[in-house]
Amino acid sequence: MNKIWKKLKEIGPGAVVAAAFIGPGTVTTCTVSGASYGYTLLWAMLFSTVFTIILQEMAARLGIAKQMGLGEALRVKYSDKKGVLIFLAILVISAVFIGNVAYETGNVSGSVMGLQAILPESSKVMWALILGVVAFALLFSGSYKYIEKVLTGLVILMSVMFLATAIAVGPNMGELLKGLFVPRVPQMDRAWFYIAGLIGTTVVPYNIYLHASSAAKKWKNPEEDVKTSRLDTILSIGLGGIISMCIIITAAAAFHGTDAQITNGAVMAEQLKPILGEWATVAMGIGLFAAGMSSAITAPLSAAFASSGILGWGEDMKKPRFKIIWIIVLAFGIVATCTMGASPTEIILFAQAANALLLPVTAILLLIVCNDKKFMGKYANKTWNNILGILLLAVLIFIAFRNMTAFVESFSKLIAG
Repeated sequence: MNKIWKKLKEIGPGAVVAAAFIGPGTVTTCTVSGASYGYTLLWAMLFSTVFTIILQEMAARLGIAKQMGLGEALRVKYSDKKGVLIFLAILVISAVFIGNVAYETGNVSGSVMGLQAILPESSKVMWALILGVVAFALLFSGSYKYIEKVLTGLVILMSVMFLATAIAVGPNMGELLKGLFVPRVPQMDRAWFYIAGLIGTTVVPYNIYLHASSAAKKWKNPEEDVKTSRLDTILSIGLGGIISMCIIITAAAAFHGTDAQITNGAVMAEQLKPILGEWATVAMGIGLFAAGMSSAITAPLSAAFASSGILGWGEDMKKPRFKIIWIIVLAFGIVATCTMGASPTEIILFAQAANALLLPVTAILLLIVCNDKKFMGKYANKTWNNILGILLLAVLIFIAFRNMTAFVESFSKLIAG
């Protein structure tokens, strides 16, 4: 029993990743999916969760075995090929920057949406600036251990709230199991867009960089720690996936077939009324705020890990160059939230779909590094890792292709405000 408890106490980087993907994007995308399609798209969340575990296990294994993040690993692997390295640096920084700016805008917008659910007359700009200051203070501290504890606590808070509600609403178990294990794509407007959104809110490109770097910071002994990290990844991300499924279930029970328009946190709060009654709006507001704050910290942090690593600047959180990168991403998110006229829901959905389009690039880079036996040694991918990884990649590329038209339409709506 003591051994199990000791293992559980070691949980950390996986929980940070779970905190990163259980942001306002997850709450919003899962709510809208459940409201629009009932239990039908639960399979997409199950798929996303399983393959997130597979990719994040590779990332954590890389971090522990080589004591570096994915960006730094790419730099070391191609140090003698300047042309390839320059191309990879441009590719990584572009993908991470574009994805994280979109994601950060969704994070800040989601947090503001939560606070405005509680205080409807409050100013969006005021809250965005306050959130920016709080996130800045946490990141500027440069303390990974402190950030890890805060994010783990937020994940537990969200878990209890949505799991209890999913049980309380008494879902139709037959339809639930059918939606979970029988892949179907509804013949309805934007169905592929929402499938991409569910995948993009779970299998997040920047989390691969974040997980490798944070695992390297926490664990130093590959012989023992790779197994501990695997347990951490399965438990933390598995729990994150269950939370996401619970949100779809509660939204399906509360909204499906009602033609409800999910435009703000107050409307989303309706799904929590079975257990919270009139306190549902306050709880959802706090939940969206907590989810947004956790992700608003991790998105800039992972951008700094990826960019600093590929540029050879090291991954010291207290170095000025490291801080400049996360400051830029955080600032873009705050400015975009304050200036964009589109609804927070549309911004968040667009961010998730954008991440789904960018994910194949990062997945390919991770597979390349983890298959290099000379670089990874005995911690290189096994055959089953590659079979599952390539299968995931094929599905991701297919979904990205099917989603392109809806993505362009969403981007046009976003720009038009």
